[in-house]
Amino acid sequence: MWELIKSNQRKSIILVALMAACLLILGYLIGAMIDPVQGGLTGVLIAFFIWVVMSLVSYYSGDSILLAVSGAKEVTPDVHPQLFNIVEEIKIAANLPAMPRIYIMPESAPNAFATGIKPEKSSVAVTAGLLSKLNRDELQGVIAHEISHIINRDVLFMTLASVMLGSIALITQVFTRGMWYAGGSSRRYRAGSLRAGGQIQVFIFIVSIIFIILAPILAQLLYLSLSRKREYLADASGVRLTRYPEGLASALEKISSSDTELYSANEATAAMFIANPFERENKLTSFLSTHPPIQDRVKILRSMSQGVNYLNYQNAFQLIKGKSSSVIPALSLRDDQVVRIREPHPDSKKIIEEAEKKESVRNVTDLLRAVNGFAFLACVCGIKFKVPAGFNRSEIICPKCGKTTEVPMALLAGAAVALGQKSEVPQSQAGTFEEPQIYQRKGKGWESFSCRCSKLLQLSPQFCAPQMTCSVCGRVTLIQSIS
Repeated sequence: MWELIKSNQRKSIILVALMAACLLILGYLIGAMIDPVQGGLTGVLIAFFIWVVMSLVSYYSGDSILLAVSGAKEVTPDVHPQLFNIVEEIKIAANLPAMPRIYIMPESAPNAFATGIKPEKSSVAVTAGLLSKLNRDELQGVIAHEISHIINRDVLFMTLASVMLGSIALITQVFTRGMWYAGGSSRRYRAGSLRAGGQIQVFIFIVSIIFIILAPILAQLLYLSLSRKREYLADASGVRLTRYPEGLASALEKISSSDTELYSANEATAAMFIANPFERENKLTSFLSTHPPIQDRVKILRSMSQGVNYLNYQNAFQLIKGKSSSVIPALSLRDDQVVRIREPHPDSKKIIEEAEKKESVRNVTDLLRAVNGFAFLACVCGIKFKVPAGFNRSEIICPKCGKTTEVPMALLAGAAVALGQKSEVPQSQAGTFEEPQIYQRKGKGWESFSCRCSKLLQLSPQFCAPQMTCSVCGRVTLIQSIS
């Protein structure tokens, strides 16, 4: 594994250096066009300054920016216990030094990405649609793929490469728009060129225009060469962790077959996802996609019939792609151990009936509401109320039985009810509890209630523990089900 990581880092550094050189050359040529005497050096300095600023921002805050742009919200284990269980399994299997923070994006399109500058500080984000469409083995395959990006040190270099690509695009757009709106620069250039040796300056001008047009394309191609091979490597590492290639293969098929648009994705973040969210738009230009074709990745995974070690993945890759090139370093292949394919998880063998499919659609809608701070209140007669944050009444009268249901204080007080978000609790109250709180669960779906500290607590359909601990005050609530 260490050889795979080192090889990954060396190739990434080379590609990032090439993109940096492309950026500096672009700055020089643009400066030389504006001022043939001293403009080249000034352009290089400005381009270098832009790159340094954007790189520092991406290194120290890139993960937070990416999560914020994607609308991801950090959640607690109570929201989706199975997701936390799977992340913890893969974290242990991958020997990750710290548990990644887990986020859910309130999107119906199935997808996922990982972020973080180092394994000790990383995050995994999945969409609500992914959780609703995948079984346990498929979800495990996706999580293993994303954690493999963290272990292989992909995320940091992908972030820096995307920053440089953005810097090149920014400089070229600013310059071309400046020439369009301030059309006198070309006349100034012609006057300077006649004074400084016309033919040479005209040649520099033509080369500069060509490079300004080609620089974003060259940078994009370098970016693609960086990101495409990373997906193959993450697939190989991921199935090695799960020992079940069919899980990831089936997950990729379901993700690629979805017609739902991922609204939070954009061209800058597309390469971070497990599957290109704009793939449907790029079918005629798949060679410019940030990801290798899904069908190739699925075929490779399903051709691993002899085991899930790196050598078997390499053989399957060459069989499907018809290439002699390697995606796995030679030393990793020589020292590779045989890893047998396991049997599918019992939960993944269950046949989902049509009624259960409808329930799955309803669950993802409720999950989107839960992530956005809705409370789920159940009346004794069976009717459920889905109450948004900021509700202005302290109780709800059931239209069926006429009984009154109390609204949690967290909604009334306008407190921070987003899952995973902490609110302030008086120090005198924290840790001083007379007896555990008891909540009578009324069904198997989403239900909400208030802790005595006013924190809104959520019970997901997957929650089956006998008690829940408040993340704010530490109070234990006993969960009792009505049989």
